[in-house]
Amino acid sequence: MKIGIIGAGNIGGNLTRRLTALGHDVSVANSRGPQTLTALAEETGATPVPVTEAARGAEVVVVTVPLKSVPDLPSGVLDGAADQVAVIDTGNYYPQRDGRIAGIEDDGLTESRWTEQHLGHAVIKAFNGTYAQDILDRHRPAGAADRIALPVAGDDETAKRTVRALIDELGFDTVDAGGIDDSWRQQPDSPVYGLRAGVEGVTEALAKARPDRPEAFRA
Repeated sequence: MKIGIIGAGNIGGNLTRRLTALGHDVSVANSRGPQTLTALAEETGATPVPVTEAARGAEVVVVTVPLKSVPDLPSGVLDGAADQVAVIDTGNYYPQRDGRIAGIEDDGLTESRWTEQHLGHAVIKAFNGTYAQDILDRHRPAGAADRIALPVAGDDETAKRTVRALIDELGFDTVDAGGIDDSWRQQPDSPVYGLRAGVEGVTEALAKARPDRPEAFRA
């Protein structure tokens, strides 16, 4: 597939490495410009592009930037993407880093619902509680006893299937975590956040989650 990645930090960089290794056509962008991505491009064969070009023709777009940076993404950042594009949101709200976000704290929006409103497009929440290094080191073939499962939330069932199939190809199982309004179950400090477990363990952790935002993650 043609995949665009917006954000080249730990998650974005390691997804670039794995997805190119699997043969996908990856374009990668960051806020500092494609000239700063030369080393990653040389390592992986990905194409460094401006943020405004990352989604062009893409069947999957991964948005993996700090939450505070989402409103700063260019208007129409997803313009030119393929029809039925699946947009993955890996973001988490850390008030100490992002400042206070009223839509999340006062209006009770889940982090990904807030991101959707800024992008103007439905998203699939995935990889937000995944250790970046695990993307490189913990992938396993289907059926392996130690295969990790990742929670995946979203309202667009077609896009969710696309994302779950891609995660399976990356070497991880998935658990359907519900819609975007249910995605609080996988936000920071939830039982599933950072959990390295299989399908059963992830399913149990999602069920144990509580909707109240922990004090440590409020501003």
